[in-house]
Amino acid sequence: MTVHTETTGSGERAGAAGEAIRPHAEDAFAGELKALAAADDRPRPERWRLSPWAVATYLLGGTLPDGTVVTPKYVGPRRIVEVAVTTLATDRALLLLGVPGTAKTWVSEHLAAAVSGDSTLLVQGTAGTPEEAIRYGWNYAQLLAHGPSRAALVPSPVMRAMADGMTARVEELTRIPADVQDTLITVLSEKTLPIPELGQEVQAVRGFNLVATANDRDRGVNELSSALRRRFNTVVLPLPATPEAEVEIVSRRVDQIGRSLDLPAAPEGIDEIRRVVTVFRELRDGVTTDGRTKLKSPSGTLSTAEAISVVTGGLALAAHFGDGVLRPGDVAAGILGAVVRDPAADAVVWQEYLEAVVRERDGWKDFYRACREVSA
Repeated sequence: MTVHTETTGSGERAGAAGEAIRPHAEDAFAGELKALAAADDRPRPERWRLSPWAVATYLLGGTLPDGTVVTPKYVGPRRIVEVAVTTLATDRALLLLGVPGTAKTWVSEHLAAAVSGDSTLLVQGTAGTPEEAIRYGWNYAQLLAHGPSRAALVPSPVMRAMADGMTARVEELTRIPADVQDTLITVLSEKTLPIPELGQEVQAVRGFNLVATANDRDRGVNELSSALRRRFNTVVLPLPATPEAEVEIVSRRVDQIGRSLDLPAAPEGIDEIRRVVTVFRELRDGVTTDGRTKLKSPSGTLSTAEAISVVTGGLALAAHFGDGVLRPGDVAAGILGAVVRDPAADAVVWQEYLEAVVRERDGWKDFYRACREVSA
């Protein structure tokens, strides 16, 4: 069941940033968006809340002339963000492609929040996503009582974005069945959505565009047709290039999540965050950081998003069953769960890594013991 957020008389969403467990980007960072809009004197495409320069600044971070600090939402190559923002300023849709955990959903949400002030026009792709989720559906009570009419039509998020000149989002596009994916071809090429039952159509107004995310690594992926892929400008989001960049991403996101859950501050456990990132990177790359020892990689992706989940879970353990400081025992079980997805093959990979790398590494004795304890 979908629960729609109500609006108050002032136009603000009820239960926004202060009460929601996970506020929408436009609510959580409303202050930054307002400050950027006030300082933004550059040309804006029609119906955009900010200029392309300000949208990029919102994602990458910076300090405004009035001293307002805009926190980075994405840590990575600046050019990637600039190309993504520029794409949305044209009539070409944007496809964010990358392995799981490369912040595709996070970036798409913040792009929609900065461009349109609303990130909620969302189609979540699954194997069961129907064509109606992209086109439109019907209120069957109205349909049976009065026949096909605009009053009986239930617009999809894509249709609403077209009519209002907003940014629509389609998450996990490659999980949607191929015949449903191709529903987007007419929308993206002709900028129109026919309603044959009424002999009408909805034409996109200026400001409309679409951001889709996809990865071709998980199981259950449906390849995009060449016709649909041509309608997108594809931007590949890479994994963090350096350990330092990944530690920064994990620390920042864990701190944001932790504040909403009243967990201890992440900086107090920065050593454990570095350790989690090191383990994930080494197993992901199949080699130790110093390049001396080759490793077997487990079946999972060990993404940055999974590292964030492990550290957040560890902080919760430290808060509720420890002294509030993140320690090896708090993250060991989370790492084991992330690494050992296949109980047969991955367990061997993990044990070899523990004995060949972790056991011999200076300063990792407590971590080794904690991992051995949960692996027993």
